[in-house]
Amino acid sequence: MSKVEKMPQWQRNLYALWLGNFITGAGSSMSLPFLPLFISEMGNFPKWQLTLYAGLAFSGTFFSQAIVSPFWGKLADRTGRKPMLMRAAVGMTITATLTGLSPTVWVLIALRVIQGAFSGYINNAYALMASEVPTHKSGQTMGTLTTGSVGGMLVGPIIGGYIAGIFGYRIPFFMFGGMMLIASLVTLFFVKEDFHPLDNPKYAQRSAFTGIKHVRVVWAMIISSMLIQAATTSINPIISLFVKELMHNHGNVALISGVIAALPGIATLIAAPRLGALGDHIGPRKVLVGGLIFCAAMFLPMFFVQGVTSLGVLRFLVGISDAALLPITQTVMTLATPKESVSRIFSYNQSAQAIGSVIGPMLAAGVAGVLDYRYVFLMTTGLVLINLGIVIWAYRADYKSVNKARD
Repeated sequence: MSKVEKMPQWQRNLYALWLGNFITGAGSSMSLPFLPLFISEMGNFPKWQLTLYAGLAFSGTFFSQAIVSPFWGKLADRTGRKPMLMRAAVGMTITATLTGLSPTVWVLIALRVIQGAFSGYINNAYALMASEVPTHKSGQTMGTLTTGSVGGMLVGPIIGGYIAGIFGYRIPFFMFGGMMLIASLVTLFFVKEDFHPLDNPKYAQRSAFTGIKHVRVVWAMIISSMLIQAATTSINPIISLFVKELMHNHGNVALISGVIAALPGIATLIAAPRLGALGDHIGPRKVLVGGLIFCAAMFLPMFFVQGVTSLGVLRFLVGISDAALLPITQTVMTLATPKESVSRIFSYNQSAQAIGSVIGPMLAAGVAGVLDYRYVFLMTTGLVLINLGIVIWAYRADYKSVNKARD
């Protein structure tokens, strides 16, 4: 018997889903940086109109994702998580390929909205693993799963940029579709789920939070996911412009901006499994609180940086804190949620992340427009501190309620 055959099924699922997450992260990020350039080829648009269309194409995906995710989560608790993985993989295969064929900007925007409605591979991968992984391995497993999507998002823009520069902006969308076809096949043949439908069909009509002992903590994790995502994505619209300002418009601004943008992902890739394992050892709450404090401590000095080197160092350190945030919130929800409702809880979490991906860049654009690029880092620090306050309050309130119930 081979080593693979000796592995427990949950571990084999982890490897297959890691690959699926990597493909999804790489494919989805392969074309995003070039959306405005792709749109500009579809017509002679003035600057304000091009910016509007690009914003609609970007945020439309997350907006539709936020709306439909709870529906898919409820269906997953009835039918299993693997069908939802297949739905997401096949849906993105079709929509990504069709996006590359878009004849007009409005067709492009519509397909991006439809893609958001059928997406959710990464979230369902988390939900499937959460329902099967042994409790003492949950933190490390969630951290490892995170490295798949983060690693994909690191290499995606590099590959997409190289291909788009040679063959045009449509080709990365075709590549995305082809890669998601591979993810579909990997999921179909290598992911096996031990799913048992609910004995009581009335359970599906009950709240997903029924049976959760630490409701405040779970809600805090969902809100944290939104705030973390908002903080993480808030600097996306201004990072290249800020780098250009720091370099006084000299040198290869595009290359340096790409490196600065990639540094947090590299740190997250390295640190996520280790911090997940640390959470298994000392408890996820300590890692989460420590990560939020460290995150705020790294964002604040960015307001004062005078060069790209110091900005790069701080961005790398933020990536370490990122490794202590989203994977740990997933772990907390895994430990606190009954298996029969885990998909719905994770779908709410996905909706929260999608909302964060919309409001973060919007807030940053407003702050940068009214004040200056640097003030975006102060805004982000504020979001992290609000997040820290919510997490601490939730744990304290939960602790008091548990003690009161005992008395």
